[in-house]
Amino acid sequence: MTITPGNHLVNVIESVSVKDAKNANGKTKSKLIADCKAVLAEFTSTLLLVFLGCMACVPLEGFQIQPPLYGPFAFGFIVLFNIQAFGHISGAHMNPAVTLGAVLWGKMSVWLGIAYVIAQCAGSILGYGILMGVSPLDLVPNAVCTTQPHAQLTMLQAVAVEVILTAALNFLNCAVWDPANKASLESVSLKFGFTIAGLSIAGSELTGASMNPARSLGPVVWTGAWSTHWVYWVGPIIGGSISALFYKYIWLNTSKELKD
Repeated sequence: MTITPGNHLVNVIESVSVKDAKNANGKTKSKLIADCKAVLAEFTSTLLLVFLGCMACVPLEGFQIQPPLYGPFAFGFIVLFNIQAFGHISGAHMNPAVTLGAVLWGKMSVWLGIAYVIAQCAGSILGYGILMGVSPLDLVPNAVCTTQPHAQLTMLQAVAVEVILTAALNFLNCAVWDPANKASLESVSLKFGFTIAGLSIAGSELTGASMNPARSLGPVVWTGAWSTHWVYWVGPIIGGSISALFYKYIWLNTSKELKD
């Protein structure tokens, strides 16, 4: 067979096209595997958050309720552990409000964000279910570890508290995501752990300082204390969204201008 320059060019183009297609398929497969690992990490980390955090809320012998700082410090230290253990895999959001902020920021796709939220909710439900199985006390009558607004708060006030607490938490996430801050990311797990503890101490007596719809969902599913649960979706979602958009369109641009 005679090889003409035209035939040779066609063969080269076909060879490059096949190679590009294989590379694209390989990248797609690798991305899918990485996303699946990340979703599993979100499920596991949220399960541990609720299981271990709510374990610290199980009343001790001799106490009708836990001492007030047990819960905030427990959740703070468990967040610290989870970020250290799973942060490099999924970001260790453990929180639909944080995931929504990441989607609005542009760090992840909408579909991956939805998968994260489903995994977080499932992990929370299973985490509290496991706690019920190993607890020596029945957690249902007193709705142990459910987040409830203070009796003297209106629902609007409760939502406002959750908005502010979640916005404060998500400002820290945005600061970590900000490229201008990439040189100051040491000890991120410590920063988040102590932030969660501090915000929980500030808001626990008012709303339980959830800042996290998934964290509130697991205990409610098992105990049936649904009456004010909507507060812990509306407040964190608004707070997480406002903080992400405000930082992205106000402070992030300023950071880039300073960098330039």
